[in-house]
Amino acid sequence: MDTAAVMIRNLNLSYQDGLVVDDVTLGLNPQELGCLLGPSGCGKSTLLRAVAGFQELDSGEIWLDNQLLSTERNRVPPENRGVGMVFQDIALFPHLTVAENIAFGLTDWSEPIRSKRIAELLDLIGLMGLDQRYPHELSGGQQQRVALARAMAPKPKLLLLDEPFSGLDTELRGRLASEVRTILKSYGICSLLVTHDQREAFDFADRIAVMHEGHICQFDTPFNLYHEPTDPFVAHFVGPGEMIDAKITSPRSVSSPLGVLTNDEDLEYPIDSWVQIFLRPDDLIHDDGSSYQAMLVGKHFRGAHHLYEVKLDNGVILGCLAPSHHNHAIGEMIGVRLDIEHLVVFPK
Repeated sequence: MDTAAVMIRNLNLSYQDGLVVDDVTLGLNPQELGCLLGPSGCGKSTLLRAVAGFQELDSGEIWLDNQLLSTERNRVPPENRGVGMVFQDIALFPHLTVAENIAFGLTDWSEPIRSKRIAELLDLIGLMGLDQRYPHELSGGQQQRVALARAMAPKPKLLLLDEPFSGLDTELRGRLASEVRTILKSYGICSLLVTHDQREAFDFADRIAVMHEGHICQFDTPFNLYHEPTDPFVAHFVGPGEMIDAKITSPRSVSSPLGVLTNDEDLEYPIDSWVQIFLRPDDLIHDDGSSYQAMLVGKHFRGAHHLYEVKLDNGVILGCLAPSHHNHAIGEMIGVRLDIEHLVVFPK
């Protein structure tokens, strides 16, 4: 069998109205933090439910630490899988203290061992001294960390997190995703997060599977998903950007409305063929010294920088980053230049 901690093979899942997950294969390494990222209805939560043991399989296999958990004929019950789960609604017991919530799944443990485990987890999640508080006495972020500790308490082989930060405000979501990543990395547990939020996924995961209409479009590191997407859907979903038409002029260069652009490796397209180049706002930089001028048609203040919208000669509007002290007016012609080494190219 594989060295992967989790292996999902050729998985098909459906509801009465049709196929929801279509021939998905995915593996996570020991101690790796993975993520299923995609829009609502793409199949990511159904896939997570199947790994947890709550969803029957049409076909395929799910393995954990070389143990076959699910096929279309057999399914290990959820409580016997060695899988912990953190839910979207946190679901702490309001009448139990922090310590009692964490210990909920440890009823078969002796009192000394249970108390030691609670203390270990309180220290790990940074809530030492709060063990006798009740959930309503905690902040939203503290409640989510208690839910995490409760799921980790029985020492599961795999931890599943189903949109666990969705009820929190945007700033707290990103911060908590980073905190949870640090906790899980220090503990060394393999985990799989489901989210529709790109920033949350980037803050949490080692590798991310971007899902769309039941398929995995790309499974890769956050860096590669952002800078080297292999699919137009992935390119647009993980961050802002626009397509511009370009013509292949040599194995490594294209002619575009912004001039001749050169790639860091050969492009797999015939000379003179038309393609589309995907450009993000951080690829296009405002530069007063640039000879290429574009009209400023929109601006958004972001504190440390402006996000400008500039119109090229051919009418295409692109995002462009500028330092916040460069405060140009709408309608001005401003200099822009590309700051990019690797071109993201798709067929036209």
